[in-house]
Amino acid sequence: MTDHTPAPLRPMPDDWRRALAVVAHPDDLEYGCSAAVASWTADGRQITYVLATRGEAGIDTLPPERAGTLRESEQRAAAAAVGVPTVEFLDHRDGVIEYGVALRRDIAAAVRRHRPELVLTLNHRDTWGHGAWNTPDHVAVGRAVLDAVADAGNRWIFPGLTRQGLRPWNGVRWVAAANSPAPTHAVPAGPGFEQAVRSLLHHRAYLEALTDEDPETYARRFLADSTHAHAPRFGGRPAVAFELFGR
Repeated sequence: MTDHTPAPLRPMPDDWRRALAVVAHPDDLEYGCSAAVASWTADGRQITYVLATRGEAGIDTLPPERAGTLRESEQRAAAAAVGVPTVEFLDHRDGVIEYGVALRRDIAAAVRRHRPELVLTLNHRDTWGHGAWNTPDHVAVGRAVLDAVADAGNRWIFPGLTRQGLRPWNGVRWVAAANSPAPTHAVPAGPGFEQAVRSLLHHRAYLEALTDEDPETYARRFLADSTHAHAPRFGGRPAVAFELFGR
């Protein structure tokens, strides 16, 4: 009889000092992995956020020009709450991000600029699991991240970046996709959990448009549910889970 019990989640590698997180929208990291980020920055690791868009299409009651400015401000505050001082925006259009050379080039440039050992992104797969369809923006950015990491190390791809002073970087050792339906590794969520809640709460305008529930109640419940869901595969401990790709 075949055993369908999922394999235990392994601890994430910890022999690194610099990470780069590249996602599509403001709030993607706060829903995805900010508890892990908080524990890493508390340990003295350097993490930078790069967002493909400013989330300007994310609030139905606000026109994009107002929503983009507001969500950028909220994202910077959310990043600061977990010890991330630098947030960059690539200014692709929210909702219609196109996977392709332009996106790969912009992400490769960020990798060359920040020279990380670990790159984080959000689920690049078609679904979240259990039949829940992923959005095109998440899929496009996640897949472009996986490709751009290799592009960043090849001097013959995007030679214009080299002429701009962005030397090739082959130092990325892992890419980790948060919220993947096929996680392989995890980080204990407990040490960074309260910071993660505060970080998500900085997306106040987005949360108020998303739900009628009290924002703090919603944020705490969502993060508790998502991290406890991985506990059975991580020694009973709430966890932030990743699908890890080695290079």
